[in-house]
Amino acid sequence: MDTDKPKTKNNSISAVGRRKESVARVRLIPGQGQITVNGKPVGEYFAGAILQKLYNRPLEITKTTGKYTIMVKVEGGGQVSQLKALIHGIARALVKSDAELKPVLKKEGFITRDARVKERRKFGHAQKARAKKQSPKR
Repeated sequence: MDTDKPKTKNNSISAVGRRKESVARVRLIPGQGQITVNGKPVGEYFAGAILQKLYNRPLEITKTTGKYTIMVKVEGGGQVSQLKALIHGIARALVKSDAELKPVLKKEGFITRDARVKERRKFGHAQKARAKKQSPKR
């Protein structure tokens, strides 16, 4: 019985990455190195030079660029939040594929889920989460 590899169908590895309201479901398949997000190439989905440097970072650090075809479905949140969820999902999938990559990814902070979310609005307060109603003195 082989216990090194996680059980997956058609030799793919799945993981979920999250950030704020965004959820990214990532599938790593051994292949040419293409990344698609919601059916579009990743460069088209995340336009901009800064964003394009970020999504490749987990692959560059672990020296696995071009080894996997990555298919991602992302929903919820804004563009940057979706990108951070994508990075988190890719890092978790890489750790599932090879446990020796975990220390490298953990050092860069890609394994840790960023738990900061928008604070909810409190009942009886003003419009924002921490704003208090103004009280007239006279």
